[in-house]
Amino acid sequence: MTATVITDPEVDKSTSRGTSRGTGGARGRLPRIPDRIRQGGLPYLLLLPAVLLELLVHIVPMVIGIVMSFRQLTQFFIGNWGAAPWSGLDNYKIAVDINAPIGEALLHSFLVTCVFTFFSVGLAWLLGTAAAILLQESFRGRGVLRTIFLVPYALPVYAAVITWAFMFQRDNGMINHVLHDQLGITDEPSFWLIGDNSLYTLIIVSVWKGWPFAFLMLMAGLQNIPRELYEAASIDGAGIWQQIRRITLPSLRPVNQVLVLVLFLWTFNDFNTPFVLFGKSAPENADLISIHIYQSSFVTWNFGTGSAMSVLLLLFLLLVTAVYLFFTSRGRKGADV
Repeated sequence: MTATVITDPEVDKSTSRGTSRGTGGARGRLPRIPDRIRQGGLPYLLLLPAVLLELLVHIVPMVIGIVMSFRQLTQFFIGNWGAAPWSGLDNYKIAVDINAPIGEALLHSFLVTCVFTFFSVGLAWLLGTAAAILLQESFRGRGVLRTIFLVPYALPVYAAVITWAFMFQRDNGMINHVLHDQLGITDEPSFWLIGDNSLYTLIIVSVWKGWPFAFLMLMAGLQNIPRELYEAASIDGAGIWQQIRRITLPSLRPVNQVLVLVLFLWTFNDFNTPFVLFGKSAPENADLISIHIYQSSFVTWNFGTGSAMSVLLLLFLLLVTAVYLFFTSRGRKGADV
């Protein structure tokens, strides 16, 4: 006697579909290893080239420079700097000893850099703020002026500074041609790249090169201020200066906090502008600390002392940045409260 099994095609189809769905659900619950890597590790994989370049360009040289600052590395150990004798903190003691010639020269360079940074950052911020406020209103030719104002920021640094160096030449420069030959303001052509005027020249070039960045940042910040605030203030009788003091500047405070810090760090560390403008040996009145460290390292071949100066400069900038961020964050929290 044989048993006959009767199968229903619809039941078989539903069973197969349920099995396939169950398998697909299991696969959905347990993604494959490549999927996990793609979902969780892809951002880190994309950041890997930038991290490697940062290590090669900044971190590794910085660590090597710190190690060099503890060695008596001179021209006699250039071929094998690892054989230079260990000097401990002697290079730092030489750098900060203001009663010795090296320490006194470093202190003078530091003070010159502070004066240069103060005027450069202040004037760049002032010009950028004025230009951003003036170009906030719509008028004919505003786009052209915005483009012209951004030209100094778009030009390569070396091309711009070399042009300024030619303009400040004593005998055939355009500055003396205008001031002495055409306007007769000066009795004789002035020396702009040496002597007492060298610091003024450096500030002028630095401000011309840096204020468009301030203008760009502040112009972007002004876009976030509602126009209704100015309209309400105008209805209440507030003038243009009251609107700037009561609305514009307080609203731009977050932008200014970042902008001033960035301009300070860029200006205090600026090496390209004085190097292209004056060469390897800057005048005494324009002896910025970046050029001074370069001379101590690559002109006198005392890399140990030069590295110690660089580390001291790094510590100073880190300290100023930390103090600045501490007080600005406290001010922001107080304003929020």
